Amino acid sequence: MTITIYDVAREANVSMATVSRVVNGNPNVKPSTRKKVLATIERLGYRPNAVARGLASKKTTTVGAIIPDISSIFFAELARGIEDIATMYKYNIILSNSDENKEKELQLINTMLEKQVDGILFMGGNITEEHAKQFATSSVPVVLAATYDSTNKIPSVNIDYELAGYEATKHLLENGVKEIGFVSGEEQNTVNEMKYQGYVRALSEAGLEVDEELIVNGDYTYHSGIKAVEKLMRLSNKPAAIFATSDEMALGVIHGAQDMGYNVPDDIQVVGFDNTRLATMVRPMLTTVVQPMYDIGAVGMRLLTKLMNKEEIEETKVILPHRIVERDSTK
Repeated sequence: MTITIYDVAREANVSMATVSRVVNGNPNVKPSTRKKVLATIERLGYRPNAVARGLASKKTTTVGAIIPDISSIFFAELARGIEDIATMYKYNIILSNSDENKEKELQLINTMLEKQVDGILFMGGNITEEHAKQFATSSVPVVLAATYDSTNKIPSVNIDYELAGYEATKHLLENGVKEIGFVSGEEQNTVNEMKYQGYVRALSEAGLEVDEELIVNGDYTYHSGIKAVEKLMRLSNKPAAIFATSDEMALGVIHGAQDMGYNVPDDIQVVGFDNTRLATMVRPMLTTVVQPMYDIGAVGMRLLTKLMNKEEIEETKVILPHRIVERDSTK
């Protein structure tokens, strides 16, 4: 039988209001009464009803986090940053995988709102008109993490993806290569497009034209990196370097190149993106753009807590710093 607040009040011989004050940490309770109520709670095994408390306070202390794939190291780091800050501010997380599918994303947003979450942290591919409409009509705050909103209306936490793509490409150019392959993530992804724009800008500044044959679309996975390098290294104008827009694809590029008999970095240099743990697990270790995944999750969650609590906010569009860490996959 479920133990209720009424059972605790009766056994402790106090009012239900007193039990509620003890459970919620209200200081206006005598120490002796608090001790008696806590002992009764422990003896009876009472657990406060979060739903009922939420109805009373109009807050559920629950946040919905929608991410593309929790099995991805990149998004796992983000999720950890979210969880740590949520715990610090006593929020619970409802975590859902969207598989970066628009229809599923829109459905999950509705589901989160139906569950009466106090806020939503969203990570996805493109923010479409449908997404923007849902967020605009949401009754709770929404924050984007590692997700770009071209309307600049939704609070977000990112890095400068165009600049990061530019610097990664320029690093390879400064190493003396001109034929640089670009292994992208999914097409029609705004963040990926910004990385590509940085790649194009670096080539343009060096007086080089973009060779469309050197552009290969992947899907951020290891196997798509293998397929990409196999395609690129069979070209007559094969690249001397490859910039992959995720570390996982970059690992596929390295292993695929090695399987074809090429040496990294002597025959082909490789740069990745994210600086996940994978970057130091591969040999040669991967040169990559450091995207602070944990910090993006943590700062995104902290921004959301401020919005939920109506705290003063100086900036709703947060751009965190990035850098390139040079390892052994480039010269």
